[in-house]
Amino acid sequence: MLPLGSKVVFIEDQFEQKLPIGEYGYIIAYDRNADNVFDYVVRVPALNRNFAVPEEDIELEVELIKQEAEKVEKAALIDYALATHNEKLFHYIMNGEEEEASEEQETTPMNGEEFIRQINLKAWI
Repeated sequence: MLPLGSKVVFIEDQFEQKLPIGEYGYIIAYDRNADNVFDYVVRVPALNRNFAVPEEDIELEVELIKQEAEKVEKAALIDYALATHNEKLFHYIMNGEEEEASEEQETTPMNGEEFIRQINLKAWI
């Protein structure tokens, strides 16, 4: 349960109440009625209105900012990996883990044709 006074952003309009998607508001009350699907009462200062909303329709502004920062960071790292031709960093960012299969291939001896093919592949990237 989100604390009172938390700054939230409307991310969804599940019950089609004409909520201002993307606008921010503040949680001013909990809706404790067991027969009601709404969890919070949110005050939107820009519209000078209160809305009763379920928890799925709102998200903390801090969480949205963190998610956006992670997206920007990931995009910047991908751009850096591509600009510097850093294949390991690129695979790490895209897959979330280092590829152990490529390390195993490096330890096994390869014939001349396989070596040339690997060199051409890396030169192409």
